[in-house]
Amino acid sequence: MSQRIDYTQASPEGYKAFGAVHAYLRHCGLPEVLVNLVYLRVSQINGCAYCIDMHSRDLQKQGVAVDKLVLVPVWREGGAVFSVREQAALAWAECVTRVAETGVPDADYQAAAAEFNDKELADLTYAIGLMNAFNRLGVTFRNVPAAAKKAAQAQ
Repeated sequence: MSQRIDYTQASPEGYKAFGAVHAYLRHCGLPEVLVNLVYLRVSQINGCAYCIDMHSRDLQKQGVAVDKLVLVPVWREGGAVFSVREQAALAWAECVTRVAETGVPDADYQAAAAEFNDKELADLTYAIGLMNAFNRLGVTFRNVPAAAKKAAQAQ
């Protein structure tokens, strides 16, 4: 796989605008690990190898155990590996990411709202929307994951 274009260079102002939302989310009050778990799950759903690679590495740097990382795609079966808030965030991420299929039912909203206050839920939804946008850029323009770059350089 080779990258089609570097959208960060082709449209630096657009990238900067997305970066401002990302910067906001890093300081919005939601735990960084929770946000990165959501980023990882959204990226898995969307099949964005670049973002899966990046957010898995970010979570490892934040001290998240590999045991937990490998269960993110099947978090419902992970039981106590994921906190109640993490489970609620992951469920919300899946529902919102699949909005065309789910329509975001009232029951899903109510479940998320039971765990997050209005600001937290809005910020969590911004994070989900941002990652969906980044995934579309990454998949469309074929961003190469760090692991693939490293493997190519080793050959």
